[in-house]
Amino acid sequence: MYPSMLKGPGDLFADFSRLQDRLDELLGDVREPSSIRAVARQGAFPVLKVGSGEEATEIYAFAPGLDPSAIDVSVEKGLLTISGNRPPSAEGGKDEIAYARERFIGAFRRVVSLPEDADTGRVEASYRNGVLKLVVPRLEAAKPRQIAVNR
Repeated sequence: MYPSMLKGPGDLFADFSRLQDRLDELLGDVREPSSIRAVARQGAFPVLKVGSGEEATEIYAFAPGLDPSAIDVSVEKGLLTISGNRPPSAEGGKDEIAYARERFIGAFRRVVSLPEDADTGRVEASYRNGVLKLVVPRLEAAKPRQIAVNR
């Protein structure tokens, strides 16, 4: 019997899936997540944690070893963009050959789609201990409020 009931020998969809995986390995996966609910691609830098509450949406970007002035944060048309460049570390000499490298090096860019009720004019950003924290407050009109009933 086949290892999977969904795939048979010469399955066209499995062939395309393997081809896509191979291209991603060779060229890097260039697909960006389209919303805060999207699954990040493997190896994306910085790793994000996004949460939304009654008062604000909070985004944590785990980016140790960066100079805060080298991080660019911008908001345009409901999309929050985190970008920058992580230079090679000063560890090791100029002639050192790396056999394994687990830290991301180079330019990076992450895009997060913000909720419709986000107040993009009041975004706050702070960087501490390798974590970039972004707070995007909700519009006052969108916040839940209690309405008194008159007698």
